Amino acid sequence: MQPTDFSLDFFSLKGKNAIVTGGNGGLGQAFSTGLAKAGANVLVPSLLDDDGTTRQMVESCGAAYKFVEADITEEGVCKQVVDECLSTWGSVDILINCAGISINEKDVRKYCRAQWDKMISVNLTAAFEMIHEVCPHMIEQKSGKIINIGSLYSFLGGQWSPAYASTKHGIVGLTKAMCDELAQFNIQVNAIAPGYYATPLTEMTRKDEKRNAEILSHIPANRWGDTADLMGATVFLASPASDYVNGTVLTVDGGYLMR
Repeated sequence: MQPTDFSLDFFSLKGKNAIVTGGNGGLGQAFSTGLAKAGANVLVPSLLDDDGTTRQMVESCGAAYKFVEADITEEGVCKQVVDECLSTWGSVDILINCAGISINEKDVRKYCRAQWDKMISVNLTAAFEMIHEVCPHMIEQKSGKIINIGSLYSFLGGQWSPAYASTKHGIVGLTKAMCDELAQFNIQVNAIAPGYYATPLTEMTRKDEKRNAEILSHIPANRWGDTADLMGATVFLASPASDYVNGTVLTVDGGYLMR
């Protein structure tokens, strides 16, 4: 490709079909909406549906939305999700592995195997299973975009939740390993590592003046992220504009890791 061949159309996702695990709440809703704004249809597998907000956001962009009630930690469910996308729209062009949980325990001595196993299952194993199921279809069509969602704790220690930090470090390793396997088929595997975002889950932290000040003092941008801040990164990594971007972890954190 010559420089003169490049155009903003490279960022378009029109005609593309995406699966976004956990894509109907929190940051996942931003990933789903960002894809829809660029033209992609969005299928969201999740245990819990929302109040219709995500559907409204996606469909208001002119894209199609489908919710599938699914526990992707159960054997065979990831295949069912992929098959549903194929039967509905005919292809799976984009996969975003966003589903995740965090179980905290202030005393590491009390952190138990059951907590560890549950987090590994949701945050890491399910991501591997989803990739495993979309691979044959992406290889056949000789194109695909896989975006795994990491965290600042893909790089940090993760006090109070050794399993969370371990899974997010694991997501980075999975991203690099799968990139090494799939780049030859024109499938790009990358990751996004969000920083601190203003969502319902962080509301109590933001209301805690001391903790809020501590976090802001560590962010050069001097503000919490808005979920819209994630949309550009999502569209870039899901679009042809990133066809030569492989195995990278894009931090969207206002500079948190730099300080």
